[in-house]
Amino acid sequence: MNKKAIEITPGIEPLYGTRDENLRLMEDGLHVNIDLRSDAIHVTGPDDAVNRVVGIFSDFDSLRKSGVHLHNGELHGMLKLVIADPAVTLRSLMDAGKQRSAGVKRMVQPRSPNQRKYVESIEQSDMTFGLGPAGTGKTYLAVAMAVSALVAKKVSRIILVRPAVEAGERLGFLPGSLQEKVDPYLRPLYDALYDLLDPMKVDKLLESNVIEVAPLAFMRGRTLSDAFIIMDEAQNTTIEQMKMFVTRLGNNSKAVITGDLTQTDLPNPKKSGLLDALNVLSGVEGIKFCHFEDVDVVRHHLVQRIVRAYDSYGKAQQQLPLPIGEAVLAGSPLAAEAKHIPKPQ
Repeated sequence: MNKKAIEITPGIEPLYGTRDENLRLMEDGLHVNIDLRSDAIHVTGPDDAVNRVVGIFSDFDSLRKSGVHLHNGELHGMLKLVIADPAVTLRSLMDAGKQRSAGVKRMVQPRSPNQRKYVESIEQSDMTFGLGPAGTGKTYLAVAMAVSALVAKKVSRIILVRPAVEAGERLGFLPGSLQEKVDPYLRPLYDALYDLLDPMKVDKLLESNVIEVAPLAFMRGRTLSDAFIIMDEAQNTTIEQMKMFVTRLGNNSKAVITGDLTQTDLPNPKKSGLLDALNVLSGVEGIKFCHFEDVDVVRHHLVQRIVRAYDSYGKAQQQLPLPIGEAVLAGSPLAAEAKHIPKPQ
């Protein structure tokens, strides 16, 4: 066991987190004891773990002095990454984020180990699938990586694709041009674009077709070269549509396909193109599959608990052979009588 005292420097308080949640994260993740005193912060634990805590405090202090001010949500996510991997430091994460975020309003920074794998897969592979529950940053990170590639002139355009399937509703005929008909379905992608770039710049890029909105239905026959292509809500594609989409890739292009298999709006969820691609394309060189879990949810804390509750309920329902009400009715005399009721002629 080792014990070290860390000097309390001005402006170090944000590292503690809301109600000291970041200190508790370090304690639980690195198996150390952190004791806040009036004169210093005392850290007790194994040598390696104590040195890593000292390194976190040192990195945070040097970043703050260089003008980097992290808000708590972002800092908490970065600390998770630092604790999960001994080779990662706050400074290295910040440097990587700055490289990705050149020319972008907000820094592109993964907040969980799975998000980090996802971002690295997009950088290294030509086609990446991001599968997981709502709020895990699948779409936002994909758009951020696309904008980063466009600004760095790695690609000459961004193509946004989404199946036009309503979420359990029938909206009927939508007025306006093709662009205006498809826009409501692509709102989440637009929201991410406006969050990362100045609104006037986004409008200009859309007008000049550098950022293109392409309905999935009209993708057949096209070769998409020198482009960063994102297909969102891929769980709502049919098997035929998915096969058509993944074969559109041209030279110097990347594709990111995101979806949540638990939120399929198709009449038959088993016919989802995303589910089929998961089985067919797994193991193909150049294609990476990244799976997210409820712990990766970066929206409100309540969303994480909601996702977990639905998962638990779904698993429990699968184990039941028949709903209780139906089982009771099936064995009741009423059910037997119902079988013998003559049909009206």
